[in-house]
Amino acid sequence: MTRHLPLTSLKRALTAGAALICGAGALAAAQPAMASPTAHHAHPAHPAHPLHGAAYVALGDSYAAAPLVPDQVDAHCLRSSNNYPSLVARSSAGTRLTDVTCSGATTVDMTSPQGTAAPQLDAVNRRTDLVTLTIGGNDIGFSTVLGTCAQLGATDPSGAPCRAYLTGSGTDRVTESIAATGPKVAQVIRGIHRRAPHARIVVVGYPALFPENGVGCTSASVPLAAGDFPYLRDKEKELNSMLARQARLGGATYVDTYTPTVGHDLCAPAGTRWIEPFVPQRPAAPLHPNAQGESAMAAAVQRALTHRH
Repeated sequence: MTRHLPLTSLKRALTAGAALICGAGALAAAQPAMASPTAHHAHPAHPAHPLHGAAYVALGDSYAAAPLVPDQVDAHCLRSSNNYPSLVARSSAGTRLTDVTCSGATTVDMTSPQGTAAPQLDAVNRRTDLVTLTIGGNDIGFSTVLGTCAQLGATDPSGAPCRAYLTGSGTDRVTESIAATGPKVAQVIRGIHRRAPHARIVVVGYPALFPENGVGCTSASVPLAAGDFPYLRDKEKELNSMLARQARLGGATYVDTYTPTVGHDLCAPAGTRWIEPFVPQRPAAPLHPNAQGESAMAAAVQRALTHRH
């Protein structure tokens, strides 16, 4: 993982990954459901937070943009009108949301164009009251890691071939990537402060992708080896811990979306699953939150916004 897969959009990366791992029909199966008029949109149940009249800017990657979750409003960034920023904004009348979240975004895309999308930080200015930020997963190449793990899973389904591959050199390459991403996240937070010195900055972590107890669900739709589930769980926790640390050091609020989504990971039954597997059964990108998952993330942000620093 010393060379990360270049991403211009999540659709390109995950379509390729799904074709390699699960067959080319993975995303195609999700597309019809996306347009279904009966698709359920979950909404956060938490009481409204004090955002009335606030100028809110949402920054981040696919976990904030919600690719393939109905309804898609930006074809380039695969952004949903029911992503967590939109749900948070709608919970308080008068909130003015500028949503520039974009699937595939890295910290580089905060200050540089991402294809046809302008640098995300361009949306932040002195009139901004609130900024949410979900970033870092693409910087560490986590989608590439998951694709590699899925391919290696077939070689030793009951073992931990991906953990062995990623730690075989004597160091953990994912841990190294997380450590290297920390200063990049810190730089983004500083950039927000410079542009919006009076804004509240909220760093939003990643929800629970894998079972908290480490017990996996190796199958055609989740082609990971049994022993790699706890390893991948721990790597995601490391990523979230890094984000929490950078938020604290940078004078931002960290929102834990992991804890409230435990038990709703990609191994959970369809009725309680908020993270879709490699072959999604509900409209969402593979290994990403569905509408209920975005709603849970929105609720976590709302809870944080009701408390001051």
